[in-house]
Amino acid sequence: MTTGIAIRHYTGDQAPALRPLLLDVYTEVYADAARTDPFASPDRFAEGLDHWTARPGWSCVVGYDGDQPVGYAYGAPLPPGSRWWGGLLTDVTTETGTRTYALSELMVRTPWRKTGTARRLHDTLLTHRPEQRATLLVDQDHPKVHALYRSWGWTTLGGLRPRLPGAPLFHAMLLGLPQASGLPRHTREAPASRTSPS
Repeated sequence: MTTGIAIRHYTGDQAPALRPLLLDVYTEVYADAARTDPFASPDRFAEGLDHWTARPGWSCVVGYDGDQPVGYAYGAPLPPGSRWWGGLLTDVTTETGTRTYALSELMVRTPWRKTGTARRLHDTLLTHRPEQRATLLVDQDHPKVHALYRSWGWTTLGGLRPRLPGAPLFHAMLLGLPQASGLPRHTREAPASRTSPS
């Protein structure tokens, strides 16, 4: 393993060819969780992956160490009338289809953790997005992950339970995206919300 990670960008038209790689990395990263939690099963993830890759504007970044995939991040803009906020315990304004980018997945294989790879994937995926803000969900049973996203500038909105069988309770989080205002993230005003990730 080296720290010279190359990051490649992908779009929805490349998703079918990329699907086996994304499934393989997920199956490895979530092997322990899948043994005890049906919500973490590769089959459930595959269904979600197919749903996400079919969305207009889906984008993905994959990190490679030589020819080895080390991790990835992907998401898509929330469409008008999105059900993303349906289980949120606070009020959030209506989606327009161009306002919010949902970061659905961010994962890194074990040998490349704690190398800064997760942050690079995160930043590379979001840096040039045209939306005003990004959102993500963090399992409330993972406070370290929640704290990590907060340290990257994400704000916690509140609790949310997706309308999926067996889904845990999540923290919904928001991050202002810099290109919407031309200002660095840390100087952006927080998006309108009632309270305070993934």
